[in-house]
Amino acid sequence: MPAPRLSFEFFPPHTLDASFRLWETVQALQPLKPEYVSVTYGAGGTTRELTHEAVTTIGKNYGLRVAAHLTCVDATRAETLEIADAYAAAGVRDIVALRGDAPKGAERFVPHADGFANSVELVEALAKTGKFNIAVGAYPERHPDAAHEQADVAWLKRKIDAGASRAITQFFFEAETFLRFRDASAKAGIDAPIVPGILPIISWEGARRFAQRCGAEIPPRLEEAFGHAIRDGREDLLALTQCTVLCERLIEEGVEELHFYTLNRPQMTRNVCAALGIVPEVSLQNVA
Repeated sequence: MPAPRLSFEFFPPHTLDASFRLWETVQALQPLKPEYVSVTYGAGGTTRELTHEAVTTIGKNYGLRVAAHLTCVDATRAETLEIADAYAAAGVRDIVALRGDAPKGAERFVPHADGFANSVELVEALAKTGKFNIAVGAYPERHPDAAHEQADVAWLKRKIDAGASRAITQFFFEAETFLRFRDASAKAGIDAPIVPGILPIISWEGARRFAQRCGAEIPPRLEEAFGHAIRDGREDLLALTQCTVLCERLIEEGVEELHFYTLNRPQMTRNVCAALGIVPEVSLQNVA
């Protein structure tokens, strides 16, 4: 069975220490030869300049293909497209187009009066430029703002029809969650690649908070298992096993690419890849 292609998500640093951690993460994961890496974009444009700097630095210094996240939050259409143009001028050809989360302190997303109302409008505008390969988000479990269970499939189809060429899912804990969504998407006529988003669990408490925020269902068996593992000092071992088994099941079902949410902490991602038989490429120049 061929090894899956890989991609990794990073977030831009806010402090000097965080900068060192980002570059250490990139250096640690670069030898795994990802298809591309992506850099997130803070709510309300709070990391706009930091994201741009991280994207261009990774591209120049590490020779990686970099996808920049771009959202609709708290910006006019003109401002958003100016940011996209700046990426194009810097040689960036890949955009992950997202609606974005509500700014801090707001209960829900409200479009800017002169901004894009949603991700479909953003994708349409980016596609018209002809400058980018556009990826979008997908939700294998019901998005908190979705009107009904099938709304996420219908919304994904609108984004693909608007010009996106691939989708990356929110993370999930059960392989069947992704597989059901993939089947439903195919039935709806979506033929673009749908890449599962994988969250290696670095902290169970952190993973639980992420899950509650995005609507990912936490299986009771996993809750119980992590409770025991934390008490016994085996949280990391369980996290490695859980993520590896999840990825193996996806690969068995024909998944050809995995997108890892690294949280700028590379070790668990490296360990999962190693457990899957994916090892870093070693340059012969570095072999004595």
